[in-house]
Amino acid sequence: MKKNKFPLATRYQLKTINVTLADGTLLPVSVIGSGQPVMMLHAYGMDAREFLPFILPLTGQYQFYLPHFRGFGAAKAIELTQFDFVDQYADDIDKVIKQICLIRQTESIPVAAISMGALVMWSYFERFGVSRVSRYLNIDQSPVIHNQADWQGGLFGARQQELFEVFQEIIDQTLPYAHVEHFTHLPFALKRQVTDVERMFSLLSVNREHAKTLVQLSTHQSDHKLAFYNHGTWQHKMLCLQAYLAIPYDFRDTLTRVTIPVVSLIGGRSELYDPKWQQKITQMLPNACDIILPRSGHAVPLDEPLQFYKRLKEFLQYSL
Repeated sequence: MKKNKFPLATRYQLKTINVTLADGTLLPVSVIGSGQPVMMLHAYGMDAREFLPFILPLTGQYQFYLPHFRGFGAAKAIELTQFDFVDQYADDIDKVIKQICLIRQTESIPVAAISMGALVMWSYFERFGVSRVSRYLNIDQSPVIHNQADWQGGLFGARQQELFEVFQEIIDQTLPYAHVEHFTHLPFALKRQVTDVERMFSLLSVNREHAKTLVQLSTHQSDHKLAFYNHGTWQHKMLCLQAYLAIPYDFRDTLTRVTIPVVSLIGGRSELYDPKWQQKITQMLPNACDIILPRSGHAVPLDEPLQFYKRLKEFLQYSL
Protein backbone atom coordinates (compact mmCIF):
# COMPACT_ATOMS: atom_id res chain seq x y z
CA MET A 1 0.00 0.00 0.00
CA LYS A 2 1.31 3.42 -0.96
CA LYS A 3 2.07 5.56 2.05
CA ASN A 4 0.42 8.94 2.40
CA LYS A 5 3.13 11.56 1.94
CA PHE A 6 1.05 14.13 3.82
CA PRO A 7 -0.37 12.41 6.91
CA LEU A 8 -2.92 14.29 8.95
CA ALA A 9 -1.61 16.08 12.00
CA THR A 10 -2.47 14.24 15.21
CA ARG A 11 -5.03 16.87 16.21
CA TYR A 12 -7.04 16.14 13.05
CA GLN A 13 -7.03 12.35 13.35
CA LEU A 14 -10.47 11.02 14.18
CA LYS A 15 -10.50 7.87 16.26
CA THR A 16 -13.17 5.81 17.97
CA ILE A 17 -13.23 4.48 21.50
CA ASN A 18 -15.88 2.10 22.83
CA VAL A 19 -17.46 2.64 26.23
CA THR A 20 -19.02 -0.33 28.01
CA LEU A 21 -22.58 0.48 29.06
CA ALA A 22 -24.61 -0.96 31.94
CA ASP A 23 -26.02 -3.76 29.78
CA GLY A 24 -22.62 -4.68 28.35
CA THR A 25 -23.17 -2.85 25.06
CA LEU A 26 -20.15 -1.13 23.54
CA LEU A 27 -21.07 2.43 22.60
CA PRO A 28 -18.86 4.11 19.97
CA VAL A 29 -17.52 7.55 20.83
CA SER A 30 -15.68 9.55 18.17
CA VAL A 31 -12.64 11.39 19.55
CA ILE A 32 -10.61 14.15 17.92
CA GLY A 33 -8.14 16.80 19.02
CA SER A 34 -5.69 17.29 21.87
CA GLY A 35 -6.05 19.35 24.98
CA GLN A 36 -8.87 19.89 27.45
CA PRO A 37 -11.60 17.21 27.19
CA VAL A 38 -15.03 18.34 25.98
CA MET A 39 -18.15 16.27 25.32
CA MET A 40 -20.78 17.19 22.70
CA LEU A 41 -24.16 15.48 22.29
CA HIS A 42 -25.95 15.34 18.96
CA ALA A 43 -29.58 15.83 17.95
CA TYR A 44 -32.33 13.42 16.90
CA GLY A 45 -31.43 11.81 13.59
CA MET A 46 -27.93 13.30 13.62
CA ASP A 47 -24.53 11.62 13.38
CA ALA A 48 -22.14 12.90 16.06
CA ARG A 49 -19.48 13.41 13.39
CA GLU A 50 -21.59 16.21 11.89
CA PHE A 51 -20.02 18.43 14.57
CA LEU A 52 -16.62 18.08 12.88
CA PRO A 53 -16.77 21.18 10.61
CA PHE A 54 -17.37 23.36 13.67
CA ILE A 55 -14.77 21.86 15.98
CA LEU A 56 -11.80 21.18 13.67
CA PRO A 57 -10.37 24.71 14.19
CA LEU A 58 -10.47 24.07 17.95
CA THR A 59 -8.77 20.66 18.00
CA GLY A 60 -5.38 22.11 18.90
CA GLN A 61 -6.71 23.26 22.25
CA TYR A 62 -9.47 20.75 23.03
CA GLN A 63 -10.07 17.05 22.70
CA PHE A 64 -13.67 16.43 21.69
CA TYR A 65 -15.60 13.33 22.71
CA LEU A 66 -18.62 12.76 20.47
CA PRO A 67 -20.84 9.87 21.65
CA HIS A 68 -23.22 8.29 19.16
CA PHE A 69 -26.63 7.63 20.71
CA ARG A 70 -28.05 4.14 20.27
CA GLY A 71 -29.74 3.85 16.88
CA PHE A 72 -27.93 6.80 15.27
CA GLY A 73 -24.64 7.43 13.48
CA ALA A 74 -21.92 4.91 14.27
CA ALA A 75 -24.30 3.33 16.83
CA LYS A 76 -27.18 2.80 14.40
CA ALA A 77 -26.99 -0.98 14.81
CA ILE A 78 -27.38 -0.74 18.61
CA GLU A 79 -31.02 -1.13 19.64
CA LEU A 80 -32.85 0.47 22.52
CA THR A 81 -33.79 -1.89 25.34
CA GLN A 82 -36.12 0.59 27.09
CA PHE A 83 -39.18 2.46 25.80
CA ASP A 84 -38.02 5.63 27.56
CA PHE A 85 -35.10 6.33 25.26
CA VAL A 86 -34.20 9.62 26.99
CA ASP A 87 -33.84 7.77 30.29
CA GLN A 88 -31.68 5.09 28.67
CA TYR A 89 -29.55 7.64 26.84
CA ALA A 90 -28.95 9.45 30.15
CA ASP A 91 -27.76 6.19 31.71
CA ASP A 92 -25.46 5.64 28.73
CA ILE A 93 -24.04 9.16 28.92
CA ASP A 94 -23.30 8.72 32.62
CA LYS A 95 -21.02 5.82 31.69
CA VAL A 96 -19.40 7.88 28.93
CA ILE A 97 -18.72 10.87 31.21
CA LYS A 98 -17.26 8.62 33.91
CA GLN A 99 -15.01 6.96 31.34
CA ILE A 100 -13.80 10.31 29.98
CA CYS A 101 -13.06 11.57 33.49
CA LEU A 102 -11.17 8.36 34.26
CA ILE A 103 -9.13 8.45 31.05
CA ARG A 104 -8.27 12.12 31.43
CA GLN A 105 -7.85 12.02 35.22
CA THR A 106 -10.24 14.91 35.79
CA GLU A 107 -13.20 15.39 38.09
CA SER A 108 -15.47 17.09 35.56
CA ILE A 109 -15.73 18.19 31.92
CA PRO A 110 -17.60 20.86 29.95
CA VAL A 111 -20.56 19.59 27.92
CA ALA A 112 -22.38 21.08 24.93
CA ALA A 113 -25.61 19.49 23.71
CA ILE A 114 -28.18 20.31 21.06
CA SER A 115 -31.89 19.45 20.78
CA MET A 116 -32.48 15.80 21.76
CA GLY A 117 -28.96 15.60 23.16
CA ALA A 118 -29.77 18.55 25.41
CA LEU A 119 -32.98 16.86 26.58
CA VAL A 120 -30.83 13.87 27.52
CA MET A 121 -28.63 16.21 29.58
CA TRP A 122 -31.64 17.49 31.53
CA SER A 123 -32.47 13.86 32.29
CA TYR A 124 -28.83 13.22 33.20
CA PHE A 125 -28.82 16.13 35.66
CA GLU A 126 -32.00 14.78 37.27
CA ARG A 127 -30.56 11.29 37.66
CA PHE A 128 -26.87 11.88 38.33
CA GLY A 129 -26.44 15.50 39.40
CA VAL A 130 -23.85 17.99 38.15
CA SER A 131 -20.63 16.96 39.90
CA ARG A 132 -19.00 15.58 36.73
CA VAL A 133 -20.04 18.48 34.47
CA SER A 134 -18.08 21.70 34.94
CA ARG A 135 -20.08 23.89 32.56
CA TYR A 136 -23.01 23.30 30.21
CA LEU A 137 -24.01 24.76 26.82
CA ASN A 138 -27.69 24.07 26.14
CA ILE A 139 -28.52 24.58 22.46
CA ASP A 140 -32.19 25.40 21.73
CA GLN A 141 -33.86 22.83 23.96
CA SER A 142 -36.51 23.14 26.65
CA PRO A 143 -36.56 20.66 29.56
CA VAL A 144 -40.33 20.35 29.01
CA ILE A 145 -41.78 18.58 25.95
CA HIS A 146 -45.57 18.63 26.45
CA ASN A 147 -47.54 21.84 26.89
CA GLN A 148 -49.33 22.13 30.23
CA ALA A 149 -51.64 24.55 31.99
CA ASP A 150 -48.62 26.37 33.47
CA TRP A 151 -46.27 25.81 30.54
CA GLN A 152 -46.92 26.53 26.88
CA GLY A 153 -43.28 26.36 25.79
CA GLY A 154 -43.24 22.69 24.85
CA LEU A 155 -42.26 21.19 21.50
CA PHE A 156 -43.81 23.18 18.61
CA GLY A 157 -45.51 25.60 21.01
CA ALA A 158 -49.02 26.56 19.85
CA ARG A 159 -48.83 24.02 16.99
CA GLN A 160 -48.08 21.10 19.29
CA GLN A 161 -51.41 19.28 19.04
CA GLU A 162 -51.57 19.68 15.26
CA LEU A 163 -48.06 18.32 14.69
CA PHE A 164 -48.28 15.62 17.35
CA GLU A 165 -51.33 14.31 15.47
CA VAL A 166 -49.22 14.14 12.29
CA PHE A 167 -46.56 12.15 14.15
CA GLN A 168 -49.15 9.85 15.72
CA GLU A 169 -50.59 9.11 12.30
CA ILE A 170 -47.21 8.11 10.87
CA ILE A 171 -46.52 5.93 13.92
CA ASP A 172 -49.89 4.19 13.49
CA GLN A 173 -49.18 3.67 9.80
CA THR A 174 -45.76 2.12 10.38
CA LEU A 175 -46.59 -0.07 13.41
CA PRO A 176 -47.83 -3.01 11.28
CA TYR A 177 -44.42 -3.01 9.58
CA ALA A 178 -42.28 -2.79 12.72
CA HIS A 179 -40.95 -6.31 12.04
CA VAL A 180 -39.84 -5.43 8.49
CA GLU A 181 -36.06 -5.28 8.49
CA HIS A 182 -35.48 -3.18 5.38
CA PHE A 183 -37.13 0.11 4.52
CA THR A 184 -37.12 -0.92 0.85
CA HIS A 185 -39.71 -3.60 1.67
CA LEU A 186 -42.32 -1.10 2.87
CA PRO A 187 -45.19 -0.09 0.56
CA PHE A 188 -44.11 2.81 -1.63
CA ALA A 189 -46.88 5.12 -0.36
CA LEU A 190 -45.76 4.54 3.22
CA LYS A 191 -42.13 5.22 2.37
CA ARG A 192 -43.21 8.49 0.79
CA GLN A 193 -45.24 9.39 3.88
CA VAL A 194 -42.32 8.66 6.24
CA THR A 195 -39.83 10.73 4.24
CA ASP A 196 -42.31 13.58 3.79
CA VAL A 197 -42.84 13.82 7.55
CA GLU A 198 -39.08 13.80 8.11
CA ARG A 199 -38.64 16.60 5.58
CA MET A 200 -41.39 18.61 7.27
CA PHE A 201 -39.65 18.23 10.64
CA SER A 202 -36.29 19.25 9.16
CA LEU A 203 -37.76 22.32 7.48
CA LEU A 204 -39.43 23.38 10.72
CA SER A 205 -35.99 23.24 12.34
CA VAL A 206 -34.41 25.89 10.11
CA ASN A 207 -35.16 29.54 9.34
CA ARG A 208 -32.51 30.88 6.94
CA GLU A 209 -33.02 30.43 3.19
CA HIS A 210 -29.64 28.78 2.66
CA ALA A 211 -30.49 26.20 5.33
CA LYS A 212 -33.93 25.55 3.86
CA THR A 213 -32.37 25.01 0.44
CA LEU A 214 -29.84 22.60 1.92
CA VAL A 215 -32.61 20.63 3.67
CA GLN A 216 -34.68 20.50 0.49
CA LEU A 217 -31.75 19.23 -1.56
CA SER A 218 -30.59 16.68 1.00
CA THR A 219 -34.06 15.24 1.68
CA HIS A 220 -35.48 15.21 -1.86
CA GLN A 221 -36.35 11.70 -3.01
CA SER A 222 -37.49 11.11 -6.57
CA ASP A 223 -39.80 8.14 -7.04
CA HIS A 224 -36.96 6.09 -8.49
CA LYS A 225 -34.55 7.02 -5.71
CA LEU A 226 -37.15 6.37 -3.02
CA ALA A 227 -37.91 2.92 -4.41
CA PHE A 228 -34.34 1.85 -3.61
CA TYR A 229 -33.75 4.04 -0.55
CA ASN A 230 -32.54 1.94 2.39
CA HIS A 231 -33.45 4.11 5.37
CA GLY A 232 -31.40 2.46 8.10
CA THR A 233 -32.80 4.40 11.08
CA TRP A 234 -36.53 4.65 10.32
CA GLN A 235 -37.61 2.07 12.93
CA HIS A 236 -35.49 3.68 15.62
CA LYS A 237 -36.88 7.11 14.78
CA MET A 238 -40.43 5.79 15.12
CA LEU A 239 -39.61 4.35 18.56
CA CYS A 240 -38.24 7.71 19.69
CA LEU A 241 -41.32 9.53 18.36
CA GLN A 242 -43.59 7.15 20.27
CA ALA A 243 -41.79 8.00 23.49
CA TYR A 244 -41.91 11.75 22.79
CA LEU A 245 -45.69 11.54 22.39
CA ALA A 246 -46.36 9.20 25.31
CA ILE A 247 -44.00 10.29 28.09
CA PRO A 248 -44.58 13.65 29.83
CA TYR A 249 -40.95 14.75 29.91
CA ASP A 250 -40.67 17.61 32.39
CA PHE A 251 -37.38 18.30 34.14
CA ARG A 252 -38.24 21.68 35.68
CA ASP A 253 -37.90 20.31 39.21
CA THR A 254 -34.25 19.65 38.45
CA LEU A 255 -33.37 23.22 37.45
CA THR A 256 -32.64 24.62 40.91
CA ARG A 257 -30.10 21.82 41.44
CA VAL A 258 -28.18 22.64 38.24
CA THR A 259 -25.85 25.09 39.97
CA ILE A 260 -23.00 24.91 37.44
CA PRO A 261 -22.64 27.71 34.86
CA VAL A 262 -25.15 27.20 32.04
CA VAL A 263 -25.22 29.06 28.74
CA SER A 264 -28.44 28.74 26.77
CA LEU A 265 -27.90 29.29 23.04
CA ILE A 266 -31.33 30.12 21.61
CA GLY A 267 -32.54 30.35 18.05
CA GLY A 268 -34.48 33.63 17.98
CA ARG A 269 -36.88 32.20 15.38
CA SER A 270 -37.03 28.63 16.63
CA GLU A 271 -40.29 26.96 15.67
CA LEU A 272 -39.58 23.97 17.90
CA TYR A 273 -39.10 25.79 21.21
CA ASP A 274 -40.42 29.32 21.64
CA PRO A 275 -37.48 31.63 22.52
CA LYS A 276 -39.53 33.49 25.15
CA TRP A 277 -40.24 30.26 27.02
CA GLN A 278 -36.60 29.20 26.71
CA GLN A 279 -35.62 32.47 28.38
CA LYS A 280 -37.91 31.62 31.28
CA ILE A 281 -35.79 28.50 31.81
CA THR A 282 -32.64 30.63 31.95
CA GLN A 283 -34.27 32.71 34.68
CA MET A 284 -35.12 29.57 36.67
CA LEU A 285 -31.52 28.33 36.70
CA PRO A 286 -29.25 29.54 39.55
CA ASN A 287 -26.22 30.36 37.41
CA ALA A 288 -27.22 30.87 33.78
CA CYS A 289 -27.24 33.31 30.90
CA ASP A 290 -28.71 33.15 27.43
CA ILE A 291 -27.47 34.12 23.99
CA ILE A 292 -30.12 34.70 21.34
CA LEU A 293 -29.27 34.41 17.66
CA PRO A 294 -32.08 36.52 16.16
CA ARG A 295 -32.06 34.99 12.67
CA SER A 296 -31.62 31.37 13.66
CA GLY A 297 -34.20 28.63 13.91
CA HIS A 298 -33.86 25.52 16.06
CA ALA A 299 -30.98 24.00 14.07
CA VAL A 300 -28.44 26.64 15.06
CA PRO A 301 -25.40 25.03 13.34
CA LEU A 302 -27.25 24.96 9.99
CA ASP A 303 -28.81 28.40 10.20
CA GLU A 304 -25.86 30.26 11.75
CA PRO A 305 -22.69 28.16 11.30
CA LEU A 306 -20.24 31.00 11.97
CA GLN A 307 -22.14 32.22 15.01
CA PHE A 308 -22.39 28.66 16.31
CA TYR A 309 -18.63 28.22 16.01
CA LYS A 310 -18.02 31.61 17.65
CA ARG A 311 -20.36 30.92 20.59
CA LEU A 312 -18.99 27.41 21.11
CA LYS A 313 -15.45 28.80 21.17
CA GLU A 314 -16.45 31.46 23.71
CA PHE A 315 -18.13 28.85 25.89
CA LEU A 316 -15.03 26.67 25.87
CA GLN A 317 -12.66 29.57 26.60
CA TYR A 318 -14.64 30.35 29.75
CA SER A 319 -14.25 26.68 30.72
CA LEU A 320 -10.46 26.91 30.92
